[in-house]
Amino acid sequence: MLSVAAAVVATGVVLGSGCGASSPAQVASQPAIHASSASAPTSIANFPSASSPVLSNAKTFTTVGPLVAVQQADIAAQRDGRVVSVAVEIGDHVQKGQVLALLDDSMQRASRDAQKARVASLQAQILDWQAEQKSVEADLRRADTMLADRIISQESWEHVKYKLDETVAEVARHRADETVAEDELEAANLQLQKSRIVAPFAGVVGRSSVRIAQQVKEGDVLFWVTAIAPLRILFTVPESEMSVFTNGAALELTTPDYPSLRQPARILRVSPVVDPASGSVQIIGAVVHPSRLLKPGMSMQVRLAP
Repeated sequence: MLSVAAAVVATGVVLGSGCGASSPAQVASQPAIHASSASAPTSIANFPSASSPVLSNAKTFTTVGPLVAVQQADIAAQRDGRVVSVAVEIGDHVQKGQVLALLDDSMQRASRDAQKARVASLQAQILDWQAEQKSVEADLRRADTMLADRIISQESWEHVKYKLDETVAEVARHRADETVAEDELEAANLQLQKSRIVAPFAGVVGRSSVRIAQQVKEGDVLFWVTAIAPLRILFTVPESEMSVFTNGAALELTTPDYPSLRQPARILRVSPVVDPASGSVQIIGAVVHPSRLLKPGMSMQVRLAP
């Protein structure tokens, strides 16, 4: 079954091809609705259509669909390791970049420190060889004058020139070694950063499957984080009703969980393609000033605003 995220992305592609939307590169730069398969309440391709016959008055037509956050993500371990710290629990609000958990990083720190020492050593050696190069260059200038005055032989001059060439080669070799060492230092720093499990955006921790001393592997999902807002409502309507469900149309969302709640929303996207299997059209709505009672994953009843 397709995930909510996959279905929404598919909807975005269809909309782009049918409505002259942005190019793929432009779409990629815009926020997208992300929902992990584990968190998705249902697949957009299988949202319930109207359970009752279509009525002549479109204002009375009601369907249902789930609420999803624009940003939702599974947070996985980026390397193998042992968990040494868990900083958040389910329900905690987090900021972008906040540390959620830490893996044991003693080996990574040792590797990083060794690479830093190697880079520093090579840089010191480069300075020494550069000083030697300047000294030999001065010797060669004197040798040039002495050769012109026939004070030294050609062989003696060539000896000085050879020494300079050798010194220049040593400087170049150490510079190349420094470049390699700096690349390895950067790799060591990246491995060290992978010890920190951080939130990719501001939101709330919806699930946690990690504990202290747990041994995890690269790719293991440790947290599920979802943004609180903005929220989207995803639903379908029959082909016979699609003419009144247009971009910008006002919606009213309700739920039996909170009978007094009348949540306003507005249609954001309407697919230009009718699903031939169900005879329905997929729609994405933007929830306007969402109530604090609403949570991603809730199922809402949807109708045009009266």
